[in-house]
Amino acid sequence: MYSWKVKIGDSLKRFLFEHAGIRGEIVHLDATWRAVLERRDYPPALRTILGESMVAAALMSATLKFAGRLIMQIQGRGPLNLLVVECTNNQTMRAMAQWSNDLPTGPLSVIAEDARLAITLDPTTGRERYQSMVELSGQTISEALENYFHHSEQLETRLWTTAGNTCAAGMLLQHLPLDQGTDEEAWKRAVCLGSTITSKELLTLSAQDIIHRLYHEEDIRVFDSTPVGFRCSCSRDRVIGALRMLGPDEVESILDEKGLVSVDCEFCNQHYRFDSVDTKQLFATDIIPLTPSSVH
Repeated sequence: MYSWKVKIGDSLKRFLFEHAGIRGEIVHLDATWRAVLERRDYPPALRTILGESMVAAALMSATLKFAGRLIMQIQGRGPLNLLVVECTNNQTMRAMAQWSNDLPTGPLSVIAEDARLAITLDPTTGRERYQSMVELSGQTISEALENYFHHSEQLETRLWTTAGNTCAAGMLLQHLPLDQGTDEEAWKRAVCLGSTITSKELLTLSAQDIIHRLYHEEDIRVFDSTPVGFRCSCSRDRVIGALRMLGPDEVESILDEKGLVSVDCEFCNQHYRFDSVDTKQLFATDIIPLTPSSVH
């Protein structure tokens, strides 16, 4: 884990190699990354994986052409049980991970043993939900996603990601389909130059400086930066909807056993609690707005 103190801010910048069929993106997560760390004490090895996953999800979501969200999920039977990162087309993010108490140190293949990687595109309206799932392979998040793009999307993609104690950052290069005029030599050159970037430079240099440092001799079009921020989509209304889906018998059973129906958001640690009066209102014919009995 790196701990250089920098103040670049939370942003994503896109750039394009003119006449070469190559696109690139650079993302910096500052307050967004710290917001996730503040909500749960993750072991160091898992913090690195989670931070790099957030960077990768932000980079991938930048290409969404619809209103909705991209969900990146790793699930397995090893020490890392579950990791989820959600990023919307507006570049708002949330992330969480679950692990066993005996989490070892080591590469991704050790921590996320026997795991699968799923990428879900979840449009808000008008499109069908799409999910692609592959076996998780690679020693790092970057390698795992490069393998995913190669086998699932048939797009050559290179990623460089890193996560520190207070910030995380990364860069993506993507080889566009041949019918969009990809220059093979330009792709090899772009990857070769990109591979010289260091973790320290990713974390401490601005996107503009990184592009200049790597590609000042290339014909590059740079787009305006897009802000990135932490935002959890949980709400009391959503929890109410989920409880109604369980049905009155199941909710009543929980109430009888626990004396209270309690729901905690894994992403932001928000607590939602419902007593016997609240639960009766849940299934009343004429729904009355619920007043939180205890709260947040």
